[in-house]
Amino acid sequence: MSVYLSSCKKDILFSSENLSFSVDTVLFDTVFTTVGSTTQQLKIYNKANQPVQVDHVTLVGGDNSPYRINLDGVSGTSFSDFTIPAKDSLFMFVEVTLGENNLTDPLIIEDILEFETNGTIQTVQLAAWGQDAYFHYKDLSSGIWPNDKPHVIYDYTLVDSSETLTIQAGTEIYMHKEAILFVNKGRLNIEGTFDNKVVIQGDRLEAFYDDIKGQYYGIYLNQALSSNIDHAIIKNGTAGVHVFGDNPNNSDYTVTIRSSEISNHASYGIFNYSGGRVKGENLNVHNNGLYAYFLLEGGSHNFNHSQFLSYGADGSQPAVAIKNYFTREDNITYIGDVNEGAFYNSIIYGGGDTQIAYDTLTNNGAVSIAMDYNNNFIRQADIPTNANFNNNTWNTYPSFESLEEKSYIITNGSQCKNAGNLQFPLTIMEDITGKMRDANPDIGAYELD
Repeated sequence: MSVYLSSCKKDILFSSENLSFSVDTVLFDTVFTTVGSTTQQLKIYNKANQPVQVDHVTLVGGDNSPYRINLDGVSGTSFSDFTIPAKDSLFMFVEVTLGENNLTDPLIIEDILEFETNGTIQTVQLAAWGQDAYFHYKDLSSGIWPNDKPHVIYDYTLVDSSETLTIQAGTEIYMHKEAILFVNKGRLNIEGTFDNKVVIQGDRLEAFYDDIKGQYYGIYLNQALSSNIDHAIIKNGTAGVHVFGDNPNNSDYTVTIRSSEISNHASYGIFNYSGGRVKGENLNVHNNGLYAYFLLEGGSHNFNHSQFLSYGADGSQPAVAIKNYFTREDNITYIGDVNEGAFYNSIIYGGGDTQIAYDTLTNNGAVSIAMDYNNNFIRQADIPTNANFNNNTWNTYPSFESLEEKSYIITNGSQCKNAGNLQFPLTIMEDITGKMRDANPDIGAYELD
């Protein structure tokens, strides 16, 4: 329903400034188990020294929206042509009515308020929780997250300095658009198991979104205390696991990731930036927009029995990129050491001819670059001949079950079978699926019978 709010405009000089709002998101954080409604308040400010003429206010969802709005005592879905006096404000009341929670509802029910003034469109988001779940909105997280119902991150949740967040096996985590699980000098422990994994994905549940990249940001570890990610499925974000720097209190790696699948991210599967230290075992990192693994401005990594794959629409990109420097906005180039750069018993492969890209500076020998590629299957047009590469198999297709179905388990005819080197032992004896590795383990994340 549209409502015209009249105002006398004769001989009035109106401000050209925009409106201000008490919040940028009107959030309803009540979870209903039966039909119910609740109301929130939005205050609309004119902070200018002259009146402002508001041309339109629209509830984008219109009559089909579960939201209803009341502006200055008048109900409707669209309002036109009214004035807010100088240094004054209006109240808008927003009500939402939701049905009993069930699994067919969206996790987050949204709409948008549009305000048009002086030809400029401004928006305020409306958001309500649509299912019975744990919702995290700009909050602090520590302790243990229960796994009895899903967790939804809206905007961000923060694990702050010296705090620890433990995520139990079987926990389902849904990330809203641009959401981030941010660990700032704290610790993250994801404790999935072979048969009860932790799943992290976007909050759009429609089948169309099953393989859409970039639905949220990802996990961001900023100088984190030594963290662990075990038996996780992390998919459809921008960067699956982003590691920035190391914590000076760490005696171990910044993060150790085991038996996990990290896939279908818009940029990177694992992004290690500015000195992070990453250890990975039994990893299947595939179908990411830029690189499966990207090391930028120095850092360390040790990967064993893992696979970094670049297939799909962006399959011409390398799977692994190593760049130990970065020129920042101040035009200063920062160069970092690569103190450990190990890939063992792993598969680095994809659709393009070059699957490892290097761009390194040594600063006249002042910077260390320690690489060790041993007993891997690698696709590379120009085969390296230096001492950093030993016993690798070059440009021999590993023979996966199905590229089309993204099934990257090797077949019985693969030359990866029984080709693992026990000189580089795993800390766990099972493969990514929980199958025990035998005395002649297979290269990659999967062990065949």
